[in-house]
Amino acid sequence: DFTPAGTSATITNAFRMILDNNTVLDGIAMWTEGSAARPHGSLMYKCPTGDVTGEELAACTVWEGVVYSADEKGAVGLLPAEGVDAPKSLIFPDLGPSLEMSAAYGPAGFSKVPWDIFVLKGCQE
Repeated sequence: DFTPAGTSATITNAFRMILDNNTVLDGIAMWTEGSAARPHGSLMYKCPTGDVTGEELAACTVWEGVVYSADEKGAVGLLPAEGVDAPKSLIFPDLGPSLEMSAAYGPAGFSKVPWDIFVLKGCQE
């Protein structure tokens, strides 16, 4: 699931990554500022809710990085802004190795490490 975040001032997208064994990772994308702005993504696993400290958030974050997109011709770009057509693929660099080293991997979590590229299969809307 990958959806616009709506009215949030900083979070531009919220998403869920559903892996095997019903392991769910919650994700967000926030654009950095400046002339070299990038969509910075984070995936979290079993984060506490409510008023969370930076230390607690860091402990439950299983991946962080720039979210890239690719079109049907293979041209790579950044995650498109809200209101733009969805890209054909999303790229989460180094996702697999990061998840394999996370608390979400193993007997109590998922067992199949995903690849870094996800292809659009359909829209929710």
